[in-house]
Amino acid sequence: MKKQLNIFGKDLIACSLDPMTGYFRDGCCRSSSQDKGLHNICVVVNSKFLDFSKSKGNDLITPREEFSFPGLKPGDRWCVCVDRWIEAYLSECAPKIILEATNQSVISKIEIKILKKFALDLN
Repeated sequence: MKKQLNIFGKDLIACSLDPMTGYFRDGCCRSSSQDKGLHNICVVVNSKFLDFSKSKGNDLITPREEFSFPGLKPGDRWCVCVDRWIEAYLSECAPKIILEATNQSVISKIEIKILKKFALDLN
């Protein structure tokens, strides 16, 4: 697999190792052609976003032992789908972002100025 970079064109840092995140469950917001959701944006979840995601059919709160998923709580970092983040943004529920752990591919769908507005590692 080709090396994937963050939005600054540098090495993609881990988003979270506890809980383990990423499409490949390697801690990084990397993806491949099999990742239809494009889990490329590293966020710090909050209650508002978790409730929003659950209302859209993606329950990130409830543990799912069969998938080794512990469930998320506010403050956890997680690689989320780009389109879900955009949807949350448009509904004023978007969580903050860790840009160094966000995949460069996100720039093709979200303007850099918007990403920077939500960046925890810049603000």
